Amino acid sequence: MRRLTIHPTGVTMRPDPRRVLIRPFIPSNPVRIVNIIGRALALSEGETKIQLASVLGDFEGRHADVRKIWRRHFRMVRPHLFTGRPLTEVRQLYIGALFSGEYALESAALFNPSIVPHPDQSGLGEGELRFLLSLRATGEGHISSISFRSGIVRADYSIHIEPPLRFVTAPEINPNPTYRKPIFLHKLMEMGFENEWTAQVMESLEEEFSLSQLELAMKRAARGKAPLHRDIQRTMECVRWLAESNYEVHFDPATAASERIIFPVSSNESNGMEDARFVRFIEDDGTTTYYGTYTAYNGRAILPQLLETTNFLDFRAITLNGRAVQNKGMALFPRRIDGRYVMISRQDDENLFLMFSDNPHFWSDPRVLRRPAQPWEAVKIGNCGSPIETPAGWLVITHGVGPMRKYCMGAMLLDLNDPARVISQLKNPLLTPEGAGREGYVPNVVYTCGALLHGDRIVLPYGLSDTATDFVTINLQELLSSLEPVEIA
Repeated sequence: MRRLTIHPTGVTMRPDPRRVLIRPFIPSNPVRIVNIIGRALALSEGETKIQLASVLGDFEGRHADVRKIWRRHFRMVRPHLFTGRPLTEVRQLYIGALFSGEYALESAALFNPSIVPHPDQSGLGEGELRFLLSLRATGEGHISSISFRSGIVRADYSIHIEPPLRFVTAPEINPNPTYRKPIFLHKLMEMGFENEWTAQVMESLEEEFSLSQLELAMKRAARGKAPLHRDIQRTMECVRWLAESNYEVHFDPATAASERIIFPVSSNESNGMEDARFVRFIEDDGTTTYYGTYTAYNGRAILPQLLETTNFLDFRAITLNGRAVQNKGMALFPRRIDGRYVMISRQDDENLFLMFSDNPHFWSDPRVLRRPAQPWEAVKIGNCGSPIETPAGWLVITHGVGPMRKYCMGAMLLDLNDPARVISQLKNPLLTPEGAGREGYVPNVVYTCGALLHGDRIVLPYGLSDTATDFVTINLQELLSSLEPVEIA
């Protein structure tokens, strides 16, 4: 059997603690908020100007627009003001700064990358490909967010990463997002909140409705029912939680890819947005949407969710629905097969599963695709991103966990027309943690959330022990020739 060659690129991306984002720093206790505001109001206007100038001198050079962020944070605490007198811009900014703090997004790690072709392929030389890379950035408290980089695969398969800019920018959150009624209603039913009250609310709404329209519909449905029954109160809380979990964010088109960061927005992802697996999905009519499945974590439970974008500037976060929406590692195929969406997943934290659906937001009836077969994957197996279409079949990069919780990467090939059929697979690992790559935040791990095919090479970025990110390329034909046929039982 031909020996498989892994081509190193010399590109390694490491976390940079200097990349910081301003986040709200607001106590949960309202009394403390009032106390802080009181101390700010006790200063004279002149003293406030001196304090603001000092804070600006300390932090203005570290962020693109600190004043804009401080204004936003002032508005968040404005309901706690106990004075009716108008406040000057200086005092508002100073109060906003008091309720703000820096967060080093990638102080702990920058890993588990996913790579897709960039929506803009203009201005490139022959044989070049521009790409977008998403990464899991982890900072204080092990909170993970989604970071981005752009780069180019050169004609000789060398990798160029655009140097990250100094500033990091969070997107604007749409205060009045829209929802799709069938998806929203299905999730309510799945959560056990299908009742007369929710039926009344949903019937008054159009097929697509906004948050403000939803709030108005709930007020109308509650009219004349005061005091509200406890069940209705719980249902209203659930509806609001669901609305909060489905949100829209927007980046300014002037921001570079490396400036964009999607930090947890909803309560179900308050402790992190983990391991986004992006795929460029091409519909039967040729339209393109980038889908990113990710794991929302609130500190107690995990929930698979979906990001949708066409340009990596405007994102919609959507809760996934169905009995099969469990565990981690859901990865969507890049096109429909026989008119249906297809997803590879791991419902039981041990085996690989395959699912088919008529809608990318609804998943049920998973079937086992492959169980652990080799010693290096004896504990469990999973996917390492969306399958890659090749003339020979669907190439799936996998990961396996073996003795001492060592993560290795493998590969298998699925039938193009019947992806439930495994054609061949690697007997030995494709990549294993070695040398200095074994050391890190979580030792003995190599892992990726997505590779791509360019020319005759697989471009494979991967995380090193949950700390940094490396790049290699692999000749496709060599890899396919290294796969061993699977006997049909």
